[in-house]
Amino acid sequence: MGLILKQIFQFLKILNSDTGTNQIAAGIAAGFVLGMTPALSLQSLVIFVAIFLFRIQPGAAFVTAFFFKFIAFILDPVFHSAGEAILAIDELQGLFTTLYNMPIVPMTRFNNTVVMGSGVISLALFPVIFLLGRILVQKYRKTVVEKFKETKFWKAIKATSLYKWYFKYDELYG
Repeated sequence: MGLILKQIFQFLKILNSDTGTNQIAAGIAAGFVLGMTPALSLQSLVIFVAIFLFRIQPGAAFVTAFFFKFIAFILDPVFHSAGEAILAIDELQGLFTTLYNMPIVPMTRFNNTVVMGSGVISLALFPVIFLLGRILVQKYRKTVVEKFKETKFWKAIKATSLYKWYFKYDELYG
């Protein structure tokens, strides 16, 4: 539980920092895919590796994956129906047979209806979640952060020596 709280606080810190909105939005979208797809599959490993190879905010990805994982269980019937419809397409049976006979591809468990449905739906919604995340981060920064920085409470906190010490400590040791 301590790890997820640390990630949530880190995510809030990132939201309030000058980190680029695209990095945070990509983290939210990657977390969406991680949360919607089964945890122990090859496609989750690919997304996990992509988080560290590209400029994707890992804190945003892991926090959103944690929350979307709860929603994924509710959507399993939808994923099952979508996966069943995709796997039942006659024109794709030859492709699925070829993929299943390849060395690594069966580790994706694409022949499972829930895995296929969640993979296709989450990848199809990835650009929408990215754009929505970007818009929400921008709105959060313009409305909440700017208004909070104008309050007397924040100005009083910022004037204390404890805040100045913490800011200096955070600057030096991160």
